[in-house]
Amino acid sequence: MPTYRAPVDDALFLLNDVFHFDRYGNLPGFADASPDTVEAILGEAAKFSEEVLTPLNRVGDKEGCTRHADGSVTTPKGFKQAYKQLVDGGWVGISAPAEYGGQGLPTTLTGMVMEFMCSANMAFAMYPGLTQGATAALAAHGSDALKKIYLPKMVSGEWTGTMNLTEPHCGTDLGLLRTKAAPQPDGSYKITGTKIFISAGEHDLAENIVHLVLARIEGAPEGTKGISLFVVPKIFPKDDGSLGERNAVACGSLEEKMGIHGNSTCVMNYDGATGWLIGEANRGLHAMFTMMNEARMGVGIQGLALSEVAYQNAAAYAKERLQGRSLSGGKYKDKPADPIIVHPDLRRTLLTIKAFNEAARALVTWTALQGDVAHRSGDDKQRQAADDHMGLLTPVIKGVLTDGGFANSVMAQQVFGGHGYIAEHGMEQFVRDARIAQIYEGANGIQALDLVGRKLGKDGGRAMMAFFNEVSGYIKERSGSEAMKPYVTPLSAALGHLQQASMWFMQNAMGKPDNAGAGATDYMHLFGLVALGYMWCRIAEAAQAKLPKANGSSPRYSAKLVTARFFMERMLPETATHLARIQAGAASTMESPDEAF
Repeated sequence: MPTYRAPVDDALFLLNDVFHFDRYGNLPGFADASPDTVEAILGEAAKFSEEVLTPLNRVGDKEGCTRHADGSVTTPKGFKQAYKQLVDGGWVGISAPAEYGGQGLPTTLTGMVMEFMCSANMAFAMYPGLTQGATAALAAHGSDALKKIYLPKMVSGEWTGTMNLTEPHCGTDLGLLRTKAAPQPDGSYKITGTKIFISAGEHDLAENIVHLVLARIEGAPEGTKGISLFVVPKIFPKDDGSLGERNAVACGSLEEKMGIHGNSTCVMNYDGATGWLIGEANRGLHAMFTMMNEARMGVGIQGLALSEVAYQNAAAYAKERLQGRSLSGGKYKDKPADPIIVHPDLRRTLLTIKAFNEAARALVTWTALQGDVAHRSGDDKQRQAADDHMGLLTPVIKGVLTDGGFANSVMAQQVFGGHGYIAEHGMEQFVRDARIAQIYEGANGIQALDLVGRKLGKDGGRAMMAFFNEVSGYIKERSGSEAMKPYVTPLSAALGHLQQASMWFMQNAMGKPDNAGAGATDYMHLFGLVALGYMWCRIAEAAQAKLPKANGSSPRYSAKLVTARFFMERMLPETATHLARIQAGAASTMESPDEAF
C-alpha cells in the first residue's frame, strides 16, 4: 500500500523564504492569511489528505464508479463520507469570495491544498477541483441573479460543478459543436445535445450538480463566434434555496478509463434541458476560458502531485530494497546486500524526479501568486503584468508539468523493478492516473501551439519580454556572487537558448507556419526548463540565506543546494537539444506524403 506525506515544510519555505508571502499583505485576503493561519491550513490539509484520502486511493481505483439503471451513479466506498468531511471543513471555498460564503483567502493556498489532495487521491480531488473552476466562471461572468442562486451552495460544496465542452465529434475544435440552445419566452433556453468525457457529471456526493454547458443558440454564427455558455442544474433550485424538480439532463453511460477510476467520467445527455445564459450570447468561449485556465493550472498541479507521491514511494523503496553492492565497495557491511539507493543510476533517477518536483512546486506557487495579484490588486499596471504572466505560463505549467508528471511516475515505477508492475505497490496506478493529465483540458500539443502561436507574440511580445527581463535582470544582479555562480551561469546559457529559439520563430515561422508547429513542443519544454532553472536559482539563494541561521549546517537546506546543482548540471543542458530541434525546422517533418505513414 503506497504512503504519502504532504510536503508542508517545503510549501512554507516557498511562501515565506522564496516568495516572501508577507509582501502581498496589501492585497485583499492576504491580511487574513497570517503565518500561523497559513501553517494551520496546510497542516490540516495535510492531515486530511494523508489520513482520509490516501487510504481511499486504491479503493477508488479498484471499485470505480457504478451507474445504475435510472442513470444515477454511486462513487466508491468511503468517497461520500470523505466528501462530507471536505465540505464540513470548508475546503471547497477557502479562496472564494466572502459574500458567497467563502473565506476569501489567497488562491495560492488553494493550489497548495489541491496538490496535497491530488497526491493523496487524484480521482477524489477532481470533484471539488471542478467545482472551484465552475464557481470562478460563474462569479466572473454570471448575472447577479444566477450568482445569488448558485454560488453560495457551490462555494460551500453542498452542490458541485462541471464543465461540458467536448462532444463525440469535436474536442479541441469547439467550433464544430452541435449542442443547441432554443430560446424560451421566459428568458431561459432548452438545451439539446450530447457531451462526452464529463468529469464528475453524475455522482452521489452532493445533492445537486451545476453543469456549465457550451451550446449554440439557434441562428447563431457558425464556428467559435456562435458559442454561448449556459448554467444547467441537475435539479431546479426553488426560490427559497431548496430543490425542486429534476431537469432533463442525465448520465447516459460511464466511460471505461485507463485511470482515475474513482472519478465519474460521464456521457451526458441533454434532452431539452432548461438552462440560463451566462454572460453575453455568442461569447461563451470567452466565459468558459475562465474555467479552462483555472482547470489548466489545476491539471498542471495534478502532474506535480503524482510526480511527488510516486517519488516519495520510490525513495522509500530504494532505501529498503537490498540488491547488489555499491560500485565503490559495500556500504552496509552488516547486511547481505546494499540498499539500491547506493547505486548511481538509482540516485540519478530519484534526483531527476526530486529536482523537477521542487522547482515545479515553486513555479506553481510563483504563478499562483501572480494570479492573486491579477484578481486582487487595485493597481492597473500590476494587474496587467500579473495577467500577462498567467497567460504566458499557464500552457507551460499545464504541458511541462503533466509531461514531467507522467515521465517521473514511470521512472519511479522503474525503481521498484518487477514489483512496480504489480498493483499492490500502487506505482502502476500512479502511472495510469498521471497519463490523463497530458490529455484533458487541452492536449499538451495544443498547449505548445497556444504558447508559440498565441502567447509568444501577444501584445507585441509584452509578456515574453517581461519574462526575459526578469530572468536576465536576476542573473545580472547576482553575476558577482561566487555562491550563486554554479546556478546563474547555467541559467544564463539556457536563457540564451530560449531567446535564440524565440528569435528563430520570429524569423522563420511567419512565412512558414509549419516551422512553428514542428518546433512548438520543443519550445514549450525549453521554456519550461528555463522557468524551472530560474526557480532553482531563487530556491538556492533562499537556502543559502537560511544556512547561516542554522550555523552553516542544515541537512534540509544543504540538500536543496545539491539538488539545485544536479538540476543545473544534468537537466538544464537539455535546452541545447531543444534549440537544435527547433532550428532544424519542419522540412523533414512535413516532407513525407500522408500515404507514407
